[in-house]
Amino acid sequence: MEEIFRAIVLGIVQGLTEFLPVSSSGHIELAKVILGDQSVAKQSMLMTIMLHGATALSTIIIFRNEIKEIFKGLFQFKRNEASEFSAKIILSMIPAAVVGLLFEEQMEALFERQILLVGAMLLVTGLLLLLADRAKNTDKKVGFGHALIIGISQAIAILPGISRSGATISTSVLLGIDRERAARFSFLMVVPLIFGKIAKDLLSGDLTYSDGQLVPILAGFAAAFLTGLVACTWMIQLVKSSKLSYFSIYCFIVGALAIGYSLF
Repeated sequence: MEEIFRAIVLGIVQGLTEFLPVSSSGHIELAKVILGDQSVAKQSMLMTIMLHGATALSTIIIFRNEIKEIFKGLFQFKRNEASEFSAKIILSMIPAAVVGLLFEEQMEALFERQILLVGAMLLVTGLLLLLADRAKNTDKKVGFGHALIIGISQAIAILPGISRSGATISTSVLLGIDRERAARFSFLMVVPLIFGKIAKDLLSGDLTYSDGQLVPILAGFAAAFLTGLVACTWMIQLVKSSKLSYFSIYCFIVGALAIGYSLF
């Protein structure tokens, strides 16, 4: 029962923080410390895969019409708005894919309860959100140059404690892109990367499974999926209404607490 409870808590944390700009990876690491989860990275990989798969699925459901347009653009083989948007999504994925492939081992080492790093990066996330919240509203669309810069932000956000949605949305808004377009592009650009990472991990042969894991994994998956549906919809509204500063304050507080815990 304790394992199921822990999985549900991790699922809720993943579902909320994947979309809210407070760093899902950072909060998962903090949650593991609070819950006393002593599993090493490889032992918890299967749960991590399932939780990320759950939030990716919730993104697909919410943005199903936009995703249809992306696939339509990919297979039309002619230049139009749909094909250009598809190309921008692909371009935005390149920096994170390169970092993930070339520095996989170094990145994995950062996810072994590096609480001081998580705290410091949460402070960076808070600063980004504060700056973005003060940016002027515009109706600008995402351009190809924007897509590449946003992609670089996504690559940097691989660090635990840097919010992926916070970094990409803040970068978009600071580039002058319309807030709602910024949020939608941010959530759509990560879906192919998540499924690519899931496929790579499943084929790696490094996954471990033990008896009794099935029910906790399913519980965590359901919690992350349902929470993700709510959080994704909520986040779009929050970005539109310029309320990122609330999350900025939250990141400053949690970041400071994490640093204090690590040092003292």
